[in-house]
Amino acid sequence: MTLESLRNDIDTLDDQLLTLLNQRMELVRRVGELKRSTNAVIYRPEREKQIIDRLHEQNNGLLNRPAIEAIFLEIFAVSRNLELPERVAYLGPEGSFTHQAAESRFGAMSTYMALSTIRSVFESVETERARFGVVPIENNQEGVVEEAIDLLLEKDLRIVAEIQIPVHFTFATQAESLADITHIYSKDIAFRQCSRFLNDYFDELKAELIPVESTSKAAKLASQQPYTAAVCSGIAAKLFDVPVLFDNIEDSDLNRTRFLILAKDFVNQPSGHDKTTLIARLPNTQSPGVLAEFLQEFNTRNINLTKIESRPLREGATFKYWFLLECEGHANDPDLQEILNHHAAEVKLLGSYVRVS
Repeated sequence: MTLESLRNDIDTLDDQLLTLLNQRMELVRRVGELKRSTNAVIYRPEREKQIIDRLHEQNNGLLNRPAIEAIFLEIFAVSRNLELPERVAYLGPEGSFTHQAAESRFGAMSTYMALSTIRSVFESVETERARFGVVPIENNQEGVVEEAIDLLLEKDLRIVAEIQIPVHFTFATQAESLADITHIYSKDIAFRQCSRFLNDYFDELKAELIPVESTSKAAKLASQQPYTAAVCSGIAAKLFDVPVLFDNIEDSDLNRTRFLILAKDFVNQPSGHDKTTLIARLPNTQSPGVLAEFLQEFNTRNINLTKIESRPLREGATFKYWFLLECEGHANDPDLQEILNHHAAEVKLLGSYVRVS
């Protein structure tokens, strides 16, 4: 067996893959025609999960589940663009981690709108300038994104899906030597999350740390100034064509950020592995036991609450709060339906969607 013969075998398989993918896309095109005729929803996260689950269960080769997901999520994204091209708004700028999260779910072929604020993402979806919006909701090292949570109360949007991505930083520069670097650009939070690397490599050098509004801006500046560097995402370094000198420079390899995909009037069908997000505006929370009694209803029905956040209601001069809750299960489950019906006046359903973890 020679290298040339192995390459020939790979070429043959690639030809077969291309033929099969085109056959799949033809079926997708026909599905799209059928959905458009009935005004059915194109994006179905629960259906995509079912496909990946099935493929993983029958897989007996070298591909693990993350590899299967990476390949087929891109196939799904290309398929959706054939069915019906969708515009996706995200918290920019280009090259941000939110951009990375959006592309991980909607693929490279979708039409993207990089917006400067989380509010503008919500409003673009609310006004239907974009079909979907992608915003960060929390980081496991830094906590929740308060603006995003508050807008979930203010705006009438639904949660379509959640995305979790590991946060990895690269060190990108055009300089040939670390000693040549005079300025390092990044967002302040990125400097904090990469402090060990910076201390280890630059403690004896004279490079100045310059905070900027985003890691994408840092990469752009490093692309324009030869003796500078950026602590940025890999996608930002690639976007601005800045050579990557070091990968994965973050202090913790457990750093994760969670994002939400938002849409207007969107309902997922149960997948068997779901999460539901609710907003509760309970009356008389100043009275003892009101919140405890509400939470006890979940415990009584064996519904696992995975998150609760309190936020100021900002009504009047007194201290009042509303609550964001997440629980396992789908809103169609009978036990959860009982709670929703019992508290119909106080509880707003933000969505049930495939649970990532």
